[in-house]
Amino acid sequence: MGRRKKGRAVSGMLMLNKGLNQSSNEALQQVKRLFGAAKAGHTGALDPLATGMLPICLGEATKFSQYLLNADKTYEVTATLGIRTTTSDADGEIVQRSSVDVNQSQLLSVIERFKGDGQQVPSMYSALKHQGKPLYWYARNGIEIQRPARAIKVHEYELIEFDGINAQMRIKCSKGTYIRTLVDDLGQMLKCGAYVSKLHRLSVSHYANQPVFDIEQLQTFANDSAEGDYTQLDQLLLPMEAAASELAETCLTFQQGERFLSGQSAICEIECGLGEHVRVYRQVEDKRQFIGIGEHVEKPRDRSPSLFDSHTFLRPKRLVVLDN
Repeated sequence: MGRRKKGRAVSGMLMLNKGLNQSSNEALQQVKRLFGAAKAGHTGALDPLATGMLPICLGEATKFSQYLLNADKTYEVTATLGIRTTTSDADGEIVQRSSVDVNQSQLLSVIERFKGDGQQVPSMYSALKHQGKPLYWYARNGIEIQRPARAIKVHEYELIEFDGINAQMRIKCSKGTYIRTLVDDLGQMLKCGAYVSKLHRLSVSHYANQPVFDIEQLQTFANDSAEGDYTQLDQLLLPMEAAASELAETCLTFQQGERFLSGQSAICEIECGLGEHVRVYRQVEDKRQFIGIGEHVEKPRDRSPSLFDSHTFLRPKRLVVLDN
């Protein structure tokens, strides 16, 4: 007999405002404890020196966190010119000091060169894995690993304020973009070096104006509630499918939904490209119930091609385990 999981089977997504000098995993564990959740995960780590929006998925919502991992993100960053560090942020050791003779016009000209599609070599102090270990493990042990450049896209790169040394900027970029590396590259192009002295994530995907809650606020809600009463905290959660909210959606009948939940494909009633993922709901009386993600396919294995040549289908990709 398997061991019973500790904690509640609560599902949903919380937008956490991660604090300074706190690891993403530390923040995750605190949220998990406050919600009494059996299962939790975050969607894209922030460095301890970075603050801001960190989506936390609880319960069944963890199955759909990948869609926010792949989403665009927006940051506000302060780059300090004249210093280069090992980690390209304030946590690293200083490896270079240079005089700064940069005016705003020169800075804007260099910033412009980063916009659009580009290639970026990940930092040795990133959490990317090599042979099972994060790159920062090798860096801390004095081992340099060859890293292939990766395709990235900088959608927006705006200078907010510049005092001659500190440049405050707003950057919207694709997944896998390292702001520390962008700032280090900026300093190299300006021939004076630069490092990240402050970094704040403003938004993930389209959640720009979504309320965020810090650990202190969550603790207050918990303290104000009776033991075992999570009503106030649960009201802060977005639906379990929130991480996948930018996907197209379709709604099945209750009977079709039952078959979908049992692993059978459903006829696709909406226009979407083959291979695309779709949020799938089923009708339960006068309400819609989210039941998972389907992948658009031409001829699913669980259907007879001779009978369904004129249709395309949604094959179950990620399914929700329902309470009932």
